[in-house]
Amino acid sequence: MTFTIKKIVVIGAGYVGLSNAILLAQPKLDTCVTLYDIDKEKITRLQNFDSPLHDKDIVAFLSQKTLNLQAQYHDDNLYQHADIVIIATPTNYDVASGKFDTSTVEMSIESIRRQNKHVPIVIKSTIPIGFTKSMQTRVVGDIDESIMFMPEFLREGQALYDNLHPSRIIIGAADSLADLALYLTDMYEKASNESHVEKLFMPTTEAEAVKLFANSYLAMRIAFFNELDSFAEKQRLSSQAIIDGMGLDPRIGQHYNNPSFGYGGYCLPKDTQQLKANYNDIPANLIHAVVDANSTRKRFIARQIIEKQPTRVGIYRLSMKKDADNFRDSAVLDIIDILLQHGLTISIYEPSITDDTFRSCTVIHDVQQFIEQNDLIVANRWDEDLASVSDKVYTRDVFGYS
Repeated sequence: MTFTIKKIVVIGAGYVGLSNAILLAQPKLDTCVTLYDIDKEKITRLQNFDSPLHDKDIVAFLSQKTLNLQAQYHDDNLYQHADIVIIATPTNYDVASGKFDTSTVEMSIESIRRQNKHVPIVIKSTIPIGFTKSMQTRVVGDIDESIMFMPEFLREGQALYDNLHPSRIIIGAADSLADLALYLTDMYEKASNESHVEKLFMPTTEAEAVKLFANSYLAMRIAFFNELDSFAEKQRLSSQAIIDGMGLDPRIGQHYNNPSFGYGGYCLPKDTQQLKANYNDIPANLIHAVVDANSTRKRFIARQIIEKQPTRVGIYRLSMKKDADNFRDSAVLDIIDILLQHGLTISIYEPSITDDTFRSCTVIHDVQQFIEQNDLIVANRWDEDLASVSDKVYTRDVFGYS
């Protein structure tokens, strides 16, 4: 069967949606991409080739590259003539229900099917295991095998880079869509800067599991090196020396090994919680331990700060990564809450916050004033702005990278 994909609609202008829209709007693909989001301010910025996200490659492509890309904040008749629709709306883990809140994905599918009963749909949002299959039988009343899932493996602040240099391209779809799946994976490979990318075709449920297990493994690795660092700090040992020695074993390697205050951000907290919930009726220890270890690490870091008996604590940046401006589910936020419960006076330096207060803390907008007003500065990630006062900085950043 021959496929031609020219008109692409991407729903959601977050890191996943925007990076995918830009990737697929490159002239070499001869496609036309429409990016839809309900956030009018975000769309207005994109219409002016101004990135709403802190991602240097996205910024560069929007301002310097020719792209077959348009952005809009209404979806009237948007899907009628589309060749494919990509859903990249946000999903969050709901602690009360023990599962992802997938309402944005469900509403998107319903909107698409009201306008177009047959256009192929690719879900790129993070979803629970089995979700795609449930959507295939929910909306049209019959088995809708044209709903597929493609997991994303993107780092916050480097989303477009990771799309241009993918480690693998995976698509989960019914066997009846094998030809279309091959076409899509080839299209993504052509859009990337890589000449050969490993491509995998599998059922939708297995593709969903790949996403959750991959992120949970990364969370486990972070938790391991953080516990190593907790031991080294209490025993007055060099974390860097231990980690360097371990990393020379090629089975371990010198990657994803920099201690932090705990994992956080868009993906790892919710993905590990969702996978943990999937193990309700399955004997297991490790997945539960990863989630518990992250909570323990944050309490440990807070206790180390409290034991220093500071008068004024300054929190330097809330984001988990140097190259990101988002601090959703940041481990730093939980540490702030613990410190506040112990009555510490806290101020924050975070350039992305324009208000003068955040979580009952004073926000100081000038970095020099922030440095001068605090006797202890807490930084999840080291920054050269702090070099002149390194003696009053508390960080567990060993290697100086995200």
